[in-house]
Amino acid sequence: MTVPCPQCQKPIAWTTENLYRPFCSKRCKLLDLGAWADGSHRIAGEPHMDETELDELIDRLERGE
Repeated sequence: MTVPCPQCQKPIAWTTENLYRPFCSKRCKLLDLGAWADGSHRIAGEPHMDETELDELIDRLERGE
């Protein structure tokens, strides 16, 4: 089966030999990861928690509560 790379659209074979699938290369995989990390890619919808709630949860977890 051939699928387009989600980053560059180059057709690639969907096989176990392709270590970067669904991407064509390590470069495309890292570009996609970077887009998620900087917020360019995100899942639509409202977050379940705002940043303040997340910070409070992290603090409680670090204190072992």
